[in-house]
Amino acid sequence: MCRHLAYVGLAEPLGRVLVEPPHSLFRQSWAPRRQRHGTVNADGFGVGWYTPEDPVPARYRRAGPIWADLSFADLARVVRSGTVLAAVRDATLAGADAEAAAAPFASGRWLFSHNGVIAGWPDSAAPLVSTLPPVELLSLQARNDSAFVWALVLHRLRRGDTLDQALGEPVRRLAQAAPASRLNLLLTDGESIAATAWGDSLWYRTEPGRSTVVASEPYDDDPLWQEVPDRTVLTASRAGVLLAPLEDPAAATPKEPCR
Repeated sequence: MCRHLAYVGLAEPLGRVLVEPPHSLFRQSWAPRRQRHGTVNADGFGVGWYTPEDPVPARYRRAGPIWADLSFADLARVVRSGTVLAAVRDATLAGADAEAAAAPFASGRWLFSHNGVIAGWPDSAAPLVSTLPPVELLSLQARNDSAFVWALVLHRLRRGDTLDQALGEPVRRLAQAAPASRLNLLLTDGESIAATAWGDSLWYRTEPGRSTVVASEPYDDDPLWQEVPDRTVLTASRAGVLLAPLEDPAAATPKEPCR
């Protein structure tokens, strides 16, 4: 459906994280190795990144394939950041909403991406519509299911939820309303990363004290990569990664960092 990646660590050129690895997100746009649904991610892409001087991230998004954008090649070569979130898109309905439907979605200091689909969208999401204030429904950044998931997550962030809480509760409620949904979500505030594995692949690679990468699939064959179990919420920083189960809200307590 899509591939996405988040990086937090020492500042690196965007290209070193997104383009240079042998199975980079750039390459995954046409040759993913572990994508279970779809084969080519050519319906848009986006990159969001942070700078030390500004807590609000910058974004670069386009409606076409990442490999066809020559401006991105220059951008990736010279822009450096210690926190990055990027995605390449395989749209359920190609062309809908153009680059407005391409992740990362953003508000304030947060960046968000959804890899998956709400099964039976939009009818299946009707029970959750009433959980959002009308002004937030009218402010959806696109008309696709990912934008609706983002609205649910953003609503909880504005209420003061932590990153993992803001992802976990919408995933549980969406899965209850539309059980066949795939809900791999990725969120960052510029300092930490949260992600869910629900119906599709998710991996992480961490070098404590230096960097952590969370991605739909490994971008190289380094043995440091670890697969995240399905129905799990992950939180990550430079220091390492925490995993907790998603099925039982009472059980979602932090575990020891994974090394």
